[in-house]
Amino acid sequence: MRAFRRFTVRPVLPEPLGALSVLAGNLRWSWHPPTQDVFSSIDPVLWREVKCDPVRLLGAVGRERLEQLVEDGDFRARLDAAHADLQRYLTEDRWYARKAGDDAPRSIAYFSPEYGITSVLPQYSGGLGILAGDHLKASSDLGIPLTGVGLFYRHGYFKQALDRDGWQQESYPVLDPDELPLTQLREADGTRATVSIALPDGPDLVARILVAHVGRVPLLLLDTDIEDNSAHYRDVTDRLYGGNSEHRLRQELLLGVGGVRALRVWSRITGAPAPEVFHTNEGHAGFLGIERIRELTVGEDGPHLDFDTALEVSRAGTVFTTHTPVPAGIDRFPRELVEQYFGGGSSPTPGVPVDRVLALGAEDYDSGDAGVFNMAVMGFRLAQRANGVSQLHGHVSRGMFNGLWPAFDEAEVPITSITNGVHGPTWIAREVIELAASRGGDIDGDDTDALWPLVDSIGDREIWDLKRTLRTRFIEDARDRMRRSAAKRGFAKAETTWIDNALDPDVLTIGFARRVPTYKRLTLMLRDPDRLKKLLLDPERPIQLVIAGKAHPADETGKRLIQEMVRFADDPEVRHRIAFLPNYDIAMAQPLYPGCDVWLNNPLRPYEACGTSGMKAALNGGLNLSILDGWWDEWYDGNNGWAIPSADGIEDPDRRDDLEAAALYDLIETDVVPRFYETNDEGVPPRWLEMVRHTLKSLGPKVLATRQVRDYVRELYAPAAHTARTLNSDYAGARTLSSWKQTVRDAWHGVRVEHIDSEGVGDQAEVGATLAVRAWVALGSLSPDDVEVQVVHGRIGSDDVLTATSATPMLVGESYDGNRHRFDAAVPLQHSGPFGYTVRVVPRNEALASVAELGLVAEPA
Repeated sequence: MRAFRRFTVRPVLPEPLGALSVLAGNLRWSWHPPTQDVFSSIDPVLWREVKCDPVRLLGAVGRERLEQLVEDGDFRARLDAAHADLQRYLTEDRWYARKAGDDAPRSIAYFSPEYGITSVLPQYSGGLGILAGDHLKASSDLGIPLTGVGLFYRHGYFKQALDRDGWQQESYPVLDPDELPLTQLREADGTRATVSIALPDGPDLVARILVAHVGRVPLLLLDTDIEDNSAHYRDVTDRLYGGNSEHRLRQELLLGVGGVRALRVWSRITGAPAPEVFHTNEGHAGFLGIERIRELTVGEDGPHLDFDTALEVSRAGTVFTTHTPVPAGIDRFPRELVEQYFGGGSSPTPGVPVDRVLALGAEDYDSGDAGVFNMAVMGFRLAQRANGVSQLHGHVSRGMFNGLWPAFDEAEVPITSITNGVHGPTWIAREVIELAASRGGDIDGDDTDALWPLVDSIGDREIWDLKRTLRTRFIEDARDRMRRSAAKRGFAKAETTWIDNALDPDVLTIGFARRVPTYKRLTLMLRDPDRLKKLLLDPERPIQLVIAGKAHPADETGKRLIQEMVRFADDPEVRHRIAFLPNYDIAMAQPLYPGCDVWLNNPLRPYEACGTSGMKAALNGGLNLSILDGWWDEWYDGNNGWAIPSADGIEDPDRRDDLEAAALYDLIETDVVPRFYETNDEGVPPRWLEMVRHTLKSLGPKVLATRQVRDYVRELYAPAAHTARTLNSDYAGARTLSSWKQTVRDAWHGVRVEHIDSEGVGDQAEVGATLAVRAWVALGSLSPDDVEVQVVHGRIGSDDVLTATSATPMLVGESYDGNRHRFDAAVPLQHSGPFGYTVRVVPRNEALASVAELGLVAEPA
């Protein structure tokens, strides 16, 4: 019998225990062990049964136990201390208030389609969501005034199980917001706060605003599963990355357009300052820029600017981060579908011309598809500042999107790089934190730079024993997961007694866990099964492998890869040395990273944008064994792990996989295994621990999310806020910039480099000489103040192509009739070797973030 109505009865705590609700309602508990200990002490068994969820714990604990706690002075003291610590954390000045600088924005809005904060709030699928969660946590730790915006998915992503044959099975449990650490945003009169957007096929889509408190950072999640909507509208926020193209388009309209409106409601109700900077984490939220243009052009309280001026205002304060290194990872919608939504009488952004919207997402460049609307392309066009998530990924992204700036070489495409980081207090095992604390380190603070030198004060035996403790704890967790998985697959208990002795806390443990798209090559380690078995079963120096990962429900190829791995792991000969653990999530990952000695990553280079799982392992004393891709490409130094040689340039994919798999086996056999097992008289491996120490000291300061978000503040948020303030002051600056850009575009056909001359050197020159360059340039109807004439110089190859270039500005030396000018520059020759130069003209304006922003350049014919 189905219930007529469903609702949740929340517990009423005795007044002396009211602080428990405060602690449970702020997700800081998810990375703060002392607060977790308070909840655990209420009922340790129940705490484990509710999977360490404070909200569920408080709903399940009996009244009698609560009354006992009221009388328990020690518990009350711990509770009061945890509550006081939270209040201190939420109110004290932290890094942002002390060091961010005057240009730092007063408020930042951060948009992402998914957030991985805790397994209790399953609103994530993989790395993008985990990154977003870590971004919010690190921003909270540093006191950055950031507000997150996302969607609340009724079914989250999916739970993964395996059938008896090893095939992935998906299930979608219903999530009840009332049973989660969420509150509903309400108006002053107590009614539910909502936002709505118009859709072409019916009434407005309405969403309520749920709020999660991530330390100091509020996270606004929009939920359409409310009675105001019809059934198919209620399903808009049903699943993360589910449904067809139109379903995804509706989700992204709600995220972008509805998200901006939710921020306005949040500011009106709470008094929070309106964001100065909008950061879109991947292209899914790109429509936020269209909504901001609507506010500025036709909004009820807007300044009613023209479209181009509004575009400049919106762009100035927008940051766009791209995460994908492959075109297939970008959301692209049929152009006709986008036109249907924005071109009818019920557009989600009424008053914004549909042709201007379509132009923002058009692939109107060589090799582009005129029939699609590209969300990443729109993201770049609506943001003045953009970045990739590692140095190599920035390079790959500049190549992928060079078509948007075809007149410029890849190096000058305006996509910078900020390498991702991970949130230390979330991912470092508490035993590691406690050991650091015993030496005076504080990983929970906003400045961890002093932590890493403490590694030298810890003895080899302490480190080795700690790693065995972490390995043992993880293996116990893995065995439990293996038993539960076997039961779901239909195996009887009598068939699975071997699991009691599966894996070994004294065996070299290699971890591999991530999403399962083809390019991550889950099964590369299976290229030579006999050789892998030899490594697993070595009688003196064995290895063991622990593997996890989900394939997208629609990815049949990924599911087959998982099945191949599971079937290998089911082999009775090796099943005690290799395990596939289903339903990879945060709860699994937290003991997994510390419990592994080596973290394996073997993507097809250069398709790993960053790959932060290896960072989490490194922070726990794990060594990386990886293809030089993503973050490992820039931070591998030869002593903090191993680089798997990559067979770049081999076009046959099978041949490439064979070569790289063989290189992987060789490294494990000849270097990794001997270092781990070669021990001294004290029973510890000194060469291994030397690498562990070096890893902690060299990577520790780099891989933290606090470093990452500081970089965002300094390199992107503060410059964006400065430009936005300049343009937004009575909007005169924006009008001037918009008008200037149009003038330059219209006049650029008249800009020509007519002649170049030089003196000071001949065919041969010596280091230290000076090259004097003169260029005669016609500017048409532009003035010298509108442009910068540059000498572009650098090394030159046999094909006369310049590399490693620098640009030296030229100054007006003399002017002539017809708006022609001579520009002069002196270029010191500082390096030996082949040298070349040319002259070019680019637009110049202080409000531009890059010389390539307009995509215009004039070069010699």
